[in-house]
Amino acid sequence: MEILNNNKMETVVHRADSRGFANHGWLQANHSFSFANWFDKDKIQFGALRVLNDDIIAPSMGFGTHPHENMEIITIPLKGSLKHRDSMHNAWQEVKPGEVQVMSAGTGVQHSEINGSASEHLSLFQIWIMPNKQQVAPRYGQKRFEEENRKNKLQTLVTSIDENHEGSLKIHQDAVISRIDLDKDSSFTYNLKGEHHGVYVMTIFGEHDIAGNILNTRDAIGITNTSAFTVHTKDASGLLFIEVPMR
Repeated sequence: MEILNNNKMETVVHRADSRGFANHGWLQANHSFSFANWFDKDKIQFGALRVLNDDIIAPSMGFGTHPHENMEIITIPLKGSLKHRDSMHNAWQEVKPGEVQVMSAGTGVQHSEINGSASEHLSLFQIWIMPNKQQVAPRYGQKRFEEENRKNKLQTLVTSIDENHEGSLKIHQDAVISRIDLDKDSSFTYNLKGEHHGVYVMTIFGEHDIAGNILNTRDAIGITNTSAFTVHTKDASGLLFIEVPMR
């Protein structure tokens, strides 16, 4: 872990190979924050962001039915086919790359997640964000976001249920999740929505520079104490921004 200062802006860099890793045979799991049997006292959470798992699931395998409560759970498939079933939906729901799924666990929900393909591995990000409301009624949302709508421009995926933002999925937290795909040798400035917010930036692919930090595929950087920061790409890059309250 590297901690640097850029004027007032504070950054913490998490290299891809510094993540927790679990090989369960059917599941190859990388943990950005302490999860299950992997613990790092310096990587408990980033503000309200509690979990960012980068999972690869073998064909026809997955997580059996298990409970959650009082957590906002966001799943972003990158490759393959996810099948989801929960106590709010009797039928299996297919979630494909390009789609995003959200689930407010609230008072309690049971769900299962499996690889819907018998031949192809499933790659996905699973994100857990701590809610700003407890014991809410469980809810489910799913939406497709077209790739062309994030080409060199920010595509907002998830926002607060308390905000009137059209086109995004909703969670019970003052958070914003967004994506962008940037061309090589381009720049993009991200503006934070809240004074007490931070942004955790995960590099989906590519190479870029933020505040003097060269970041490659699956490297991440947490950014706080600033109103904006700029990304400079060295190669075509896909970025996931998770903006959350830090207190």
